[in-house]
Amino acid sequence: MWNRFLEGVEAVNKAVNDVVWGWPVIILILGTGLLLSIRTGFLQIRKFGDSWKTTIIPTLKGVGRKKEADTRTRSVSQFEAFSAAISGTVGTGNIVGVTSAILTGGPGAVFWMWVSAFFGMVTNYAENVLGLYYRKKDGEGNLSGGAFYYISYGLKWKWLGYVAAVFTMLAAVGMSGVQTNKISGILSGSLSEIFGEESAFILKLVIGVIVAVLVAVIIIGGIKRIGRVASMIVPFMSLLFIVMAIFAILRNVASVPAAFALIFEKAFSFRAAGSGIMGYAFATVIRKGMARGVFSNEAGLGSSVIAHSASETREPVRQGLWGVFEVFFDTFIICTLSALMMLSSMNLSAFTGEEDDTVTSLLIYSENFGVFGTVAISVILPLFAFTTIIAWSYYGEKATEFCFQWLKGKGQKIAVVVFKVIFVLLIVLSALITSKLIWDISDTFNGLMAIPNLISVIFLSGTVAKITKNYYLRKKGEKLEPMLSAYPEQNAEFAEDVASGKESLR
Repeated sequence: MWNRFLEGVEAVNKAVNDVVWGWPVIILILGTGLLLSIRTGFLQIRKFGDSWKTTIIPTLKGVGRKKEADTRTRSVSQFEAFSAAISGTVGTGNIVGVTSAILTGGPGAVFWMWVSAFFGMVTNYAENVLGLYYRKKDGEGNLSGGAFYYISYGLKWKWLGYVAAVFTMLAAVGMSGVQTNKISGILSGSLSEIFGEESAFILKLVIGVIVAVLVAVIIIGGIKRIGRVASMIVPFMSLLFIVMAIFAILRNVASVPAAFALIFEKAFSFRAAGSGIMGYAFATVIRKGMARGVFSNEAGLGSSVIAHSASETREPVRQGLWGVFEVFFDTFIICTLSALMMLSSMNLSAFTGEEDDTVTSLLIYSENFGVFGTVAISVILPLFAFTTIIAWSYYGEKATEFCFQWLKGKGQKIAVVVFKVIFVLLIVLSALITSKLIWDISDTFNGLMAIPNLISVIFLSGTVAKITKNYYLRKKGEKLEPMLSAYPEQNAEFAEDVASGKESLR
């Protein structure tokens, strides 16, 4: 009965997925990035250095320094907002997702991940700018923003704002489902060697329950606790992963040029010769590369902006630049290292494309590092996945708040609690679903979430350009009224903070 249920879910999802990830949506993703690139003068290139100088570099210099707390708003630091956002992106998509893209779409899928990331850098920037510009402060001082806010209050299409919020809730469930599935897959795979293959199902169930309990404990604390947890785990895990990946690539450095050649060759191969993963059609290569690219860096979904909107920063452009760095770090560094590890150390002709992506990822680390590699990935992947789950729980929570804002007070809070309970219960269920199905479900929900967001970003691209121009002209010394918020009273409050030196343009 369980198998028949899953088959039914798979059939329905496939029908929707074929539409959601058809050429119109792929063109919409690339077209939005191209339009924003033109309207901002290819900001992701021109201001790439600025994105480092005004984000990660001063943050690292300021580590350990105490900062005066803002008593008027319940916000988080720029780095905590970034950590919460990057924890939603740096997860299984960067390791298992890249492996899955290559297995199902061939090496050329990596190229299309890069393409989506290049345009995604400016798309993510625009989402953050709009998110901070249209965010609202509630009676308790919480700053809330997201695609559903700039759709409702920027475009003034409230019906589409509610649609975007519902799709965000679905995507939150899908994203957390993939992460839990990979945690249960990798840990049960390791533990079943001890307890036996027949124990795999029970192990997955137990792991799912443990993950659900840990998530429940953390998400009760809201964005502040999520930001703190992510800011502790993500940097350490990212550094460990990068060191291991570089070591593995250097170990197989002679094969790296061939790996790059294969990526570019298969990216434009309409009918690749050979068997197995070399025989996939051009459309599949692009679809898998784009889908996994969006899954990994989330540019175009309007998801990470929800975390960024809780930032203490007043300048939308400053937080927008974190978005540029975020996508670059996620895809061009983490995903590229994952791809090169696989392509330089594995014999691709031995794969058929039907292999389990989690098992293959384990094999890559075992091939390069032996037992240490298996143990390391068994630690790195679950922690990456776990921080992604807690980040997406927050995204779903804020979407639920928006959907039920008409209830106000206790009614709205009850709706959020109901979402959290359902979210936690589905974590357990997702631990038991097959790998391919959970990827496909998440891809579908991501595509649905991206559509209203990208449409709104296109229509509001002029606003993004104006806010960007306003910021850089003020930075040059011109006396202009800052564009910090769409709401006059909030704009005046934020402008006072900037004028008083609480937030320097430098």
